[in-house]
Amino acid sequence: MNMKRYLFILITLTSAAAFAQLPEGFKPLFNGKNLKGWHISRTTHQGTTPNFHVENGVIVVTQQPYGQGGVLLTNKKYKNFELYIEVKIDLYTNGGIFIRSTESGVAYQIELDELAKSTGSLYGERMPVSKSVRAEKLADVWKPGEWNSFRLRMTGDVPHLTLWINGVEMWDVTQPKNDFINEATEGMIGLQSHWTALYSSSAGKWDHLESWAPGAKHQYRNIGIKELP
Repeated sequence: MNMKRYLFILITLTSAAAFAQLPEGFKPLFNGKNLKGWHISRTTHQGTTPNFHVENGVIVVTQQPYGQGGVLLTNKKYKNFELYIEVKIDLYTNGGIFIRSTESGVAYQIELDELAKSTGSLYGERMPVSKSVRAEKLADVWKPGEWNSFRLRMTGDVPHLTLWINGVEMWDVTQPKNDFINEATEGMIGLQSHWTALYSSSAGKWDHLESWAPGAKHQYRNIGIKELP
């Protein structure tokens, strides 16, 4: 068999297998081939040149150039939904999953930060979070350096949020009020690469002072959504 044809078939089968792993009732948000249906925010304070790309059926984000972060957003907005996503993160990185995000990245965020031990925490990006929420059971289920599944439910004009990691509930919280801009009740799904203020290639050896190590990355696969009434 022609090698190019063999590789094409292999990639196609890999992508199909990825979709087959979504929970029942979820529709894919990522086609396994490219970033169709997504776009990079050009207005967020995180930066406008994050290196989001697709490798072997996986969305990969690195910092290139170093220090530049940003947010990859779905083109479509969602109100009530369950989101399923599998994540693999390197140690010296900082990012998150944005939910009900504006174009500029005002959103609730599920933290992805191994060094700070805040992975799974609920955080408000540029807005207050009425309750501080941490994933207290994370250590019982987390697989460092491997693929981990996140399932998040968000409903209501006043946000009610529940998070499961690897099938175990981490927290369930209802905010006291809707603190989105103009009390918005829908927004985009986003993947964030946190900007790195103090590091640049001209600064010499990287010394772990900031969010991303050179060459470190976040990876995402099997991204699906179930819209709810």
